[in-house]
Amino acid sequence: MFVVPAGAYLLLFFGYPLVKNIAMSFQQYTVTTFYTGEAPFVGLQNYSEVLSADLFSEAVITTVLFTVGSICGQFVLGLAMALFFQHHFPLSRLLRSLLLLPWLLPLVVSGTTWRWMLDPDTGVVNAALRGLHLSSSGVPWLTGTSQALVSVILINIWVGIPFNTAILYGGLLNIPTHLYEAAKLDGAGPVMSFRHVTWPLLRPVVSVVLVLGVVYTVKVLDIILVVTGGGPAGATETIATRAYELSFQQFEFGRGAVLSNVLIVISLAFALVHLRADRRAPTV
Repeated sequence: MFVVPAGAYLLLFFGYPLVKNIAMSFQQYTVTTFYTGEAPFVGLQNYSEVLSADLFSEAVITTVLFTVGSICGQFVLGLAMALFFQHHFPLSRLLRSLLLLPWLLPLVVSGTTWRWMLDPDTGVVNAALRGLHLSSSGVPWLTGTSQALVSVILINIWVGIPFNTAILYGGLLNIPTHLYEAAKLDGAGPVMSFRHVTWPLLRPVVSVVLVLGVVYTVKVLDIILVVTGGGPAGATETIATRAYELSFQQFEFGRGAVLSNVLIVISLAFALVHLRADRRAPTV
């Protein structure tokens, strides 16, 4: 009986929307459906039209670049920060607390702030570059087709660093200190200690961070919509923003559901890979 409320919550707020989304992807579900209640069954037509479009292939490439760039940056910088905070020093607790601010802020607030900072004409970033004589005309952070994708990746890295740092720092705290002492007695320096002590024991935490990072990043919508809106010229349009555009701008809910299902399949695939690898991983 104690499980019933949680089960009912999952069925109502996760199970029903999932089933409804899958069913919608096989229907011609538009604004008219809300008035007539009719959503004709079209089979795989929505999947054929959406997945064969050039915009879908471009969105897939952008999603891969955005996800890989974000995950690599977040993990490397997050691990570096976690290792840095592993050594206690004055004000370390305060700095760790302040590091969580980017993660705690609403993504709309972060995106709006970064859009103002990266504005080609009035942004403080270009103003600083001009003041330092590093650029005379400024960088088109949000208006250049190549710079815009780099900009949203950097912003997403900034947002994700606190999460990676917090999880990895927690994993580092669980490593017994006597292992480092034994490695030091054996003549191991910082690099060898990291390779033979830290990394093997931190690997389970690393896998969790990477899988969760992929699941969160592949469906990022807020930052891209606020900062670039998927532009310029579709340079930052991912599968998630394309699904939003089809559903809530073109009101083709059936076709938008197709892309939502694609994101669900991608997330499930990474989750299953993680569970399978975690089951096979040897215990330390």
